[in-house]
Amino acid sequence: MCTLEKTGNVFYLTLTGDDEHRLNPTLIATIRSSLAQVKSQSVKGSVLITKAEGRFFSNGFDLKYAQAGGSPQAANARLMNMVDLLKPVVADFMSLPIPTIAAVTGHAAAAGLLLAMSHDYITMRSDKGVLYMSELDIGMTLPDYFMAMIRSKVGSAGARRNLVLKTAKIRGEEAVRMGMVDSAHPTAEETVDAAVQLAEELGKKNWDGKAYAEIRKSLLPELCGLLGLKDVAVLPSHL
Repeated sequence: MCTLEKTGNVFYLTLTGDDEHRLNPTLIATIRSSLAQVKSQSVKGSVLITKAEGRFFSNGFDLKYAQAGGSPQAANARLMNMVDLLKPVVADFMSLPIPTIAAVTGHAAAAGLLLAMSHDYITMRSDKGVLYMSELDIGMTLPDYFMAMIRSKVGSAGARRNLVLKTAKIRGEEAVRMGMVDSAHPTAEETVDAAVQLAEELGKKNWDGKAYAEIRKSLLPELCGLLGLKDVAVLPSHL
């Protein structure tokens, strides 16, 4: 599950409960509900920080839930349903009218890594935790919007190859060098503190939320096209 709290103009979306925070229909629906609250309650200067309790940020889709479908066909159907359900969550992040930061204090794997990458900024713990796109290791292709996110946010061809074809487990300092995260920190507490400090800096800008969301979308045209998001021109209310 997850909780949503607000301190000042900073929203805190925290993944709670099961240590691995695997994404199943229930958790995905709860995240979407929380993002809808953030969108409706945000004002100029608001920022969202997503963090998680325990050793994991998120260990991807809930494969036990998929396997509980019984037959291999039913399990695969459940897995593909989760792929479909996560897509509008990514669209929600792309459309949020405020800056977003993921404080990755533990492992972020597969769909859990995609969830982190859906944020504008990522702070990451360097002593524990890895970024890991595990689909090749389990014999699964990556959904089209996963690959669009990776192409948009992982700058070099070599880094993308290592992530998806080598299934490298990437630690904090290497993730910074690859451009996948913005900063790496020795402990979970310092990782969250860095996210809070960044949120305070961004919040002071008091940007127009609609303009912020539209500019974000324009940075990621391939991804947003797959998500069904269209550009909308925003003009200043006064010059």
